[in-house]
Amino acid sequence: MRDAPWDKIFNHFAIIDHDFKKGPFIITAQQIKEATKGFTNTNEREVRILCKQDTREERPEIFKKYNLFILPINNGTYAIIEGEGYVDIKEIEEDTKEYKYTLDFDLDTSKIGNSEMQHLDFAYASSIIRTFINDPSLVLTIRGRKYTPKFSFLAGDHKHEITVESVQTEVDAGYEGRDNVVLIEAKNSKTNNIIVRQLFYPFRQWKQYTKKTVIPVFFEKRNDLYLLWQFKFTDENNYNSIELVKSKKYKII
Repeated sequence: MRDAPWDKIFNHFAIIDHDFKKGPFIITAQQIKEATKGFTNTNEREVRILCKQDTREERPEIFKKYNLFILPINNGTYAIIEGEGYVDIKEIEEDTKEYKYTLDFDLDTSKIGNSEMQHLDFAYASSIIRTFINDPSLVLTIRGRKYTPKFSFLAGDHKHEITVESVQTEVDAGYEGRDNVVLIEAKNSKTNNIIVRQLFYPFRQWKQYTKKTVIPVFFEKRNDLYLLWQFKFTDENNYNSIELVKSKKYKII
């Protein structure tokens, strides 16, 4: 659905001829609308849909062909960058940890529905989050959408400087303890990779607001298992410096 409009956008602005070694290609929402005005399907014209490329597989074919990814850098402005923009969510090979349910009563309301936030809330209420991070002081303090302050970082194969300001981010849940702030991106189905932005932008955002250690975590509910991956950025000014710290899968008994 997005291949044809992006082909049109690339042709309209001669993006293929752009020298990505010199810098990313900057494109605005207005330019995207201009290039796709001939399309009648909303999904082929809606900027938000066209620029939502949360996994490697969701990228249009032209992005895959030329090893590109896209980042929002301002309200209505995007950077098309050459290089790897995603991080693998690797299968957890170690045995499942059996986790003893710590509450002395059932949470009936947690059994209604199948949302990411619902599963995350149950994992927190059961103390799985605290156990995984090894921080019993964590309490829920962050949720929902916010806009980033201004920050800069290096990204892509050629490590060009990108400056971001007032970009909307969303944290499925954030927990603060005495020494840590834990930011979680959650899914309720098997995920092979995600765009680093989903971890990096909130990480940089909250680094400006606290002196505590900011910990990015990916969470997944898969059948009756709760899976968590803890990441770190070895260089907070480098988008591509993401590394896996640890991962575990739990089954509540």
